[in-house]
Amino acid sequence: MKYMDEFRDRDVVLGYAEAIRKLAEQRPEPMTFMEVCGTHTMSIYQYGIRSLLPDKVRLISGPGCPVCVTPNGYIDRAIACSRLPDTIITTFGDMVRVPGSSSSLMEERAKGADIRIVYSPLDAVAIAKKNCNKSVVFLGVGFETTAPAIAGSILVANADRLTNYCVLAAHKTIPYPMEVLSSDPELRIDGYICPAHVSAIIGADAYRTLAEKRGVPCVVTGFEPADVMQGVEMLARQVVGGVSKVEIQYRRVVSWEGNRKAQSVLAEVFSVCDAEWRGIGVIPGSGLEINDRYAVYDAEKVLQVSVEEPKEHPGCLCGEILKGKVSPFECPLFSTVCTPESPVGACMVSSEGTCAAAHKYGR
Repeated sequence: MKYMDEFRDRDVVLGYAEAIRKLAEQRPEPMTFMEVCGTHTMSIYQYGIRSLLPDKVRLISGPGCPVCVTPNGYIDRAIACSRLPDTIITTFGDMVRVPGSSSSLMEERAKGADIRIVYSPLDAVAIAKKNCNKSVVFLGVGFETTAPAIAGSILVANADRLTNYCVLAAHKTIPYPMEVLSSDPELRIDGYICPAHVSAIIGADAYRTLAEKRGVPCVVTGFEPADVMQGVEMLARQVVGGVSKVEIQYRRVVSWEGNRKAQSVLAEVFSVCDAEWRGIGVIPGSGLEINDRYAVYDAEKVLQVSVEEPKEHPGCLCGEILKGKVSPFECPLFSTVCTPESPVGACMVSSEGTCAAAHKYGR
């Protein structure tokens, strides 16, 4: 297959592996690189990327799964909304199975709540048009990749003068947690494999502060095995050369400036806010909330619900896994009590979760 097979070519991948080995020999200290994209996490496990790297080059997974980093407080609020009369909850599929403090949306649906899986926020708008006597809530979870589409659904609802559609927003932006984690002395991150999908929206320039002021090399990388290996080689070359800059490996998709139209839509509907990240806590300026102009579409303001005090499963290590401080294999619940069929933590639910990837490919 043209434009696909060449990025899975064994000889090309092994060539990068040899180049990385030679670079690692030039540095006495080990190198630690973090990916902050769930699709990268899945690719690294699926293609056995770690097995191709020398011992001195270590890959760790960060908070790259939007479902995983969404805290229990948000899940609990969504559950509370689902219990309201004449209310339809619409959501992407992964969110249904994420455990909250005492229930999940799947459990609530089994009890009779009207919870529907959609493939696009515009599907939720269409449901609102067909159910004018009910409130339709879309669960707006995601990074800069999905946020423009959700903002677009609000603009469509506004143009159509829909009064029964709203979004429970929990959007987060990626560069801020990267800055927080890069300052953690326990992690000692030497470079980032920057997310490709997010970068297609925000542009590679978004990481310039991280590279220039924090001194952390950044390479925006694609998802195929040759992409990932080349991205690691580019990071290792920067570390060995004592430089720190932003590079784009994934040039066939990502530009320096990003998608200006998507950025414009985001700026129209959302405002920057502080956001809570599972395992990390509140990061100032790392979230997007619906601005005052479109407040009638903000579910948190429109729907009055009582939300229980959030609590975590005492044995779950999702928070530490999302920070890259432990691997799924170090969690006592992994693949025993916690499985994709019966998840205890969010990292085992999502198709982009580190635990789900490790369970499927890493054993």
